[in-house]
Formats: sequence, structure tokens, C-alpha cells
Amino acid sequence: MVYMFLADGFEEVEALCPLDLLRRAGAEVKTVGITGKIVTGSHNISVTADIAAEDVVLDRNLEMIILPGGMPGTTNLDASGTVHEAIRYAAERGITIGAICAAPMILGKLGYLSGRSAICYPGFEKYLVGANISAKSVVTDENFITAKGMGVALPFGLTLVSSLFGEETAEELRRSVMA
Repeated sequence: MVYMFLADGFEEVEALCPLDLLRRAGAEVKTVGITGKIVTGSHNISVTADIAAEDVVLDRNLEMIILPGGMPGTTNLDASGTVHEAIRYAAERGITIGAICAAPMILGKLGYLSGRSAICYPGFEKYLVGANISAKSVVTDENFITAKGMGVALPFGLTLVSSLFGEETAEELRRSVMA
């Protein structure tokens, strides 16, 4: 099970592109509405989340959590106890956590990026407490995958696919969508 957390003000492309790629690869992904079942992105595109925050189950079936960026989506995610609990649960068990754009700031503020390589949207680096800021657009350091912003939503999504299904599956998917 993969949970993608959505809150009002999320960046639509940063959520929907990786969501699409993961589902094409065969992942069971549930979008989680943190601010309600209908979640409106930062560009007024509304989506219906698969489940509400109270329906999140953190157990051995959890394979990954994903935090799209956008403002105020990231601050809305950061204000959620459910999101913080899921991050803690995943981090303690080595479960992959993906965050893009402003969302890596949540991981940084919680101390999970200290001593790790990471990237975020320019201007949010101050929140990546103790992180080694990378020049790469998508960075994997152990179970943490961070990405710079909307312009790298496709490579970010493919990196998430690779984490779950391997590089060969990610490459096949890349070829199929880039043809």
C-alpha cells in the first residue's frame, strides 16, 4: 500500500503525475484527503481523495508514503498529525518516503534529513535542517526520495516506481510514456 497525502493547496502535477506512473506500474496507491475528501490544488483543480485521514492504516502493508508540494498544501500537510504519524512510522521502519518541491521541508523540520542528501524547491533549503543540499533534481538517500519541483514530477514519479518495482520496470514505463 502506498499513501499519497493531499491537502488543500497541493501542486496538482506533483501529485497526479507520480500517482499516474505508480498506478501504471501496478502499485496500490490511495490518495488521502487531509483537509477533506474533496481536495483543491493550488491552481483550483479539485480531486476526490480515495480515503480520508481517519482511514489511514499504518501496518506491515505500507510500502511508501508520498508528500506532494505546493503552497499552502505543504503547510497544510505539516499541520496534520496523521501526516506526522505516517512519516514517523515509515522512517522508523525504513519505508520509502517521497517528497517533492516544498514538501521536503516537513521531513527537514522533523530532523529526518539531517546528514542526508536532499533537494527541495529553491528558497526552502533553510528547512532541510542538517541536510546536504544536492545539485540534482531528484535525490535518493536510503529510504528518502526528494525532488526539486513540478518540472521534475515525471523523473520523481519514475524514481518512486524504481524504488517499488526496480529500475527495469521504471525504464519500461519511461519509454512507454516518452514515446
